[in-house]
Amino acid sequence: MQPFELTLAEAATALEERTLSPVELTESVLERIGAVDERLGAYVTVAGETARNSAARAEREIADGRYRGPLHGIPFGLKDMIDVAGMPTTASSRVRAGHLAQTDSTVARQLSAAGGVLLGKTHTHEFAYGLTTPQTRNAWSQEHVAGGSSGGSAVAVAAGEATFALGTDTGGSIRVPAALNGTVGLKPTYGLVSRHGVTALSWSLDHVGPLTRTVRDAALVLSALVGHDPQDPASLRAVPSACPLPPDGGDMTGLRIGVPVNYYFDRVAPEVEAAVREALTQMTDMGAELVEVEIPMTRYIQPTHWGLMVPEATAYHERTLRSVPELYGPDVRILLEAGELVSAGDYLRAQRSRTLMRQAWLRLFDGIDVLAAPTVPITAAKTDQQTVQWPDGTTEGVPDAYVRLSAPANITGLPALSLSAGRDRAGLPIGLQLIGRPLAEATLLRTGHAYECARGVVDRGSAVAGA
Repeated sequence: MQPFELTLAEAATALEERTLSPVELTESVLERIGAVDERLGAYVTVAGETARNSAARAEREIADGRYRGPLHGIPFGLKDMIDVAGMPTTASSRVRAGHLAQTDSTVARQLSAAGGVLLGKTHTHEFAYGLTTPQTRNAWSQEHVAGGSSGGSAVAVAAGEATFALGTDTGGSIRVPAALNGTVGLKPTYGLVSRHGVTALSWSLDHVGPLTRTVRDAALVLSALVGHDPQDPASLRAVPSACPLPPDGGDMTGLRIGVPVNYYFDRVAPEVEAAVREALTQMTDMGAELVEVEIPMTRYIQPTHWGLMVPEATAYHERTLRSVPELYGPDVRILLEAGELVSAGDYLRAQRSRTLMRQAWLRLFDGIDVLAAPTVPITAAKTDQQTVQWPDGTTEGVPDAYVRLSAPANITGLPALSLSAGRDRAGLPIGLQLIGRPLAEATLLRTGHAYECARGVVDRGSAVAGA
């Protein structure tokens, strides 16, 4: 096994025991980037020399007995919405050409303090306003979309081009590409991880979180990111100082898993539904109790999500949309211009709907510990595919299909985890989504890790199709 194929937990153990050095690990990942990224397009910027210098410093520190913890010497990527002092934050847009960040974002500073080795910036759909990330190809088939908007981060992890990465999630932008590329993606509770220094799409829906190869890896990264940040107005004050690692083993005794009887299995590809249903059966074999639940206010999910996101995004881009509209991509420009047509009354109604929806979802969790459902209704679409045709005669845009099952967790601010539940007949990954109560990341991670242990499959970078 090559170092770039290691999970974060495996690499951390090897670094701590000094059977592998940060320099060796970083060189292996950089070589992997050089070998496959021209085809996959995960990175917009690779900071090779900076990474090598950081790895050498980590090696010296570990040799001197100054081991900082499991992220020390681990190479990672950052979605190009996240500021690092002295590096461009382009948001994959011509609008940001020549932009250099003056200071570190809070999450970049936290990862640096933990000893992480920054490899570079990963591609995003322009300003994170999309679900396909067109610059990036799927890690398992270059003819298929990577998902988005954190597509670059997901592909980097899936392809062995980063041991872990960070993304942002406004309507599924961590979980969607995680599902489509067979990685783990965690959207934490709203306000648990700071967004200071992260380019906004929609401030009331935006989250920052990790993309990793395993659930345990996600827990390790999350532990370095949690904590109150007075520079983020939405940052929670009463938060855990760290996220406990899930225990090993496949026991789910006493866990109540909610299974939706509506919405989440409506208009879902048969192979996706079958894989998720099989995962649920496996969870019962591990001691979990399945509880049927009805998802509340489903007719309001899409209008509430769009009623919040569209005007907030337009407000953020107000000046540049008026001064340099031609620099935006056509799809993003149309959405930003549409936001100017949303009235204050409509925005306030969306806020009210969000409040009612959050209250209803909290009541839903009175009877369950975790909600389990598909992450996305279809696997990765072909790059030229625009719509999905459903058996009931419905035609749905590909981005709309991808956001449909992930948006509720953004509206409500609940934590949500996506992990692999197998493959379809074409070999493309299928995502299982777990949603929990506010600040119940430990329960989500325990559940996901137990299922992962029982399934016993970790997709490593060396398995990337055609790479």
